[in-house]
Amino acid sequence: MTKGDSDLGEQALSKAFEMGLSTQLDAAEDLNAEIRTNPIALMQGELESADIQGRGLVIKNDLRTEQLTVKTDGLAIDPLKAALGQIELTRPTNATAAVELTEADIERACNSDYIRQKLQSLAVTLEGRPVKVSAEHITFSLPGDGLVAIAASVLLDETGDRHQVAFRAVPAMGPQGHEIVLNDVQIEAENTSAALTEGLLAAAKDLLDLHNFTLSGMTLQLQSLDVQPKKIALQVQAYVESFPGS
Repeated sequence: MTKGDSDLGEQALSKAFEMGLSTQLDAAEDLNAEIRTNPIALMQGELESADIQGRGLVIKNDLRTEQLTVKTDGLAIDPLKAALGQIELTRPTNATAAVELTEADIERACNSDYIRQKLQSLAVTLEGRPVKVSAEHITFSLPGDGLVAIAASVLLDETGDRHQVAFRAVPAMGPQGHEIVLNDVQIEAENTSAALTEGLLAAAKDLLDLHNFTLSGMTLQLQSLDVQPKKIALQVQAYVESFPGS
């Protein structure tokens, strides 16, 4: 196999990777995959590396990423299926990912159908008695100093009374490595119910989990979390057992 043949093989595999990933996305402004291999390794189904760059990717449960960069270790694929444009891993591989989320990305996810369903008829204790409440539109911002600011209108299901929940908190990696926890919660002045705030914080523990936004065939582990003004940068380790879309 000549170098030109190898280049054509890399281009075909790169396109197959892009097509496979696109089947797992609701939208993508830009998506590029770059596969590196050599002629002999390619015939044996061995790839040196895969680099994936994406912008404006909308993945599972309506989470948009401003920027996404994924780099893998060596990959082992089925060479016969690869010749047909299908990517099937023959052994698991490790990957690292850098993810950038903007304020708008996160607010969009907070108001997605998936999250809104999770925030309906929540059981909380208010003035010593159990009640059910539903969160309506959620606003989210990143004001700086490592803080997130969250506000929501909360409706008491039984009476229709409305309360305003508003707080700031410091997000951090959770003990399991796949969730984000909110520490040092500061109640804002416009907050009308500390009890409802506690109820929403409890619900957030389940929602701020990477497992809710993982593509099929992948297990994610959070490595670092950098909260900046207007955006959050994540570094993630991924264990990939099967290629998304295969």
